[in-house]
Amino acid sequence: MAGARPAGGTFEVMETILNIFGGVALLLWGIRMVRTGVSRSFGAELRQVLTVSARNRVTAFGAGLAITAAIQSSTATAMIVSSFAGQALISGIAAYAIMLGADVGTAVVVQVLSFDLQWLSPVLILVGVILFMGADKSRRKNTGRIMIGLGLVLLSLRLIVLASAPLRASETVSVLLQPLASEPIMAIVLVAALTWASHSSVAIVLLIISLGSMQVISLQMAIVMVLGANLGGGLAAVGLTMKAPPANRRVPLGNLAMRAVGVIVVMPFVPYLVPYLSLFGDTPGPVIATAHLAFNVFLAALFLPLLDIVAGLGRRLVPELEAANDAMEPRYLDRAALDTPAVALNCAARETLRMGDEVRHMLKATEEVFRTNDGDAKQRIENTDDLVDRLHEAIKMYLTHLSTEEFDALESERCVEILSFTTNLEHIGDIIDKNLMELAGKKIKARTAFSPEGQREIRDFHEHILANLDLAMSVFMSSDLELARRLLREKTVIRDLERQYVQNHFQRIGEGRADSIQTSSLHLDVLRDLKRINSHLTSVVYPILERAGELADSRLIDDAVDEHERSGLPAPGSTDRPLEA
Repeated sequence: MAGARPAGGTFEVMETILNIFGGVALLLWGIRMVRTGVSRSFGAELRQVLTVSARNRVTAFGAGLAITAAIQSSTATAMIVSSFAGQALISGIAAYAIMLGADVGTAVVVQVLSFDLQWLSPVLILVGVILFMGADKSRRKNTGRIMIGLGLVLLSLRLIVLASAPLRASETVSVLLQPLASEPIMAIVLVAALTWASHSSVAIVLLIISLGSMQVISLQMAIVMVLGANLGGGLAAVGLTMKAPPANRRVPLGNLAMRAVGVIVVMPFVPYLVPYLSLFGDTPGPVIATAHLAFNVFLAALFLPLLDIVAGLGRRLVPELEAANDAMEPRYLDRAALDTPAVALNCAARETLRMGDEVRHMLKATEEVFRTNDGDAKQRIENTDDLVDRLHEAIKMYLTHLSTEEFDALESERCVEILSFTTNLEHIGDIIDKNLMELAGKKIKARTAFSPEGQREIRDFHEHILANLDLAMSVFMSSDLELARRLLREKTVIRDLERQYVQNHFQRIGEGRADSIQTSSLHLDVLRDLKRINSHLTSVVYPILERAGELADSRLIDDAVDEHERSGLPAPGSTDRPLEA
């Protein structure tokens, strides 16, 4: 019987630890709900605040503090800031200042949540669920998500406190924690690793406060663990930007370096600081929260005047790559924006415009290849198609990740429009690469030339298609109804032009023109492929015209009525049947 007691005690400890982990999991989920709700509702506004406030280090610091206090995640702020720095939207000094503010912002969140607000938890959850379940608008729904998240955070803290109560009298826990009490470096490393794994320094510091409040750990050990949580809080963003361009990696690395210096400076003085910190509260909880806030304020005071040096060291440690190395990589697909659908869709649209520019270069150079028989220009077009394919795949994968988030109706439609347009651009690139360039290769190899009239017609046809590509890009970005009507009417113009040019070509053949006879197959295939390209471009207008109620199947209602009037047939509106294309 004597041997059974330790086993039972061990089982109770394991059950207690499991309950604590469950509380921590709920805490992490609540924080994530708050962050997601704020990002989706106010993400665009928060990013605008960051951009505007980055004029000097003081306003940048204030913006970082305020935004991180709202989204409760310095890691999320770090991802946004690193993306802005990578796109040269803010300077390196402003980016580091924002991160110092973000670190203080997380400490402010911990300070607020460390108060006894347990009574507020059921109220927040109840109101949040009512808003979330009954809302039909995205922002109201996300407000409900924020309230549920805050309620879960407060509830989880209560659960952690209750679950950790038996640990005070546990000999097993004392044995496990004894090495950490005598080895502060080990405690810092262990808590840093735990913070990195959880991606939330707020959650870990709140856990430390709970354990300290229940006297499971001493006040001195709790403050040492807080240093570890601050160090680990900088690791998550470093890991997430490991494969990003150099400008994106510098900000998280610099922030981690500043935290590491702060930990090294403060750690030897912890035993001497404990008596002074104890003046800020009668219980360990407020003291630990104050220590966390004081450490981050100390970091800001230490490094704000030295950010020029930090930025210079960052550029030396993470130098720029050669431009050629990232020419094939996406430039605007900001992964930090994935929590904010509206912003992420704008990022995807910008990358689609870049893809469209590359397709335009290919199409514009195509006429030159056929006119000059330039083999080098042909090879450059084929190489550009590789970039177009790569951008198409990147945009598609980016939007696939985004599709797991909740869209409103407009965002869902925009996502489909972007996917559709990029797919059509990729098809155009393939037509140019695999069809037109193959025809150009045959022409170059045979050293043939179109007739002067045929070459002029192809050039004219090509210019029409090129102008329609520009128009399609404008329609894609603006969703302008009048431009959409104009582009769809161009489909008829292109069809009539092709018919006219084919007739002209056959007329030249009938006249016995040797150059027309020799290039007949090439000539007709080029016209056919250019017309196919125009068909892909025209597809961008259909969702816009359909939303406006101006499509009967695939044609403009007004155009259909005019055609019926010209033919003497009844207008489509006189029957219940839709006009067939």
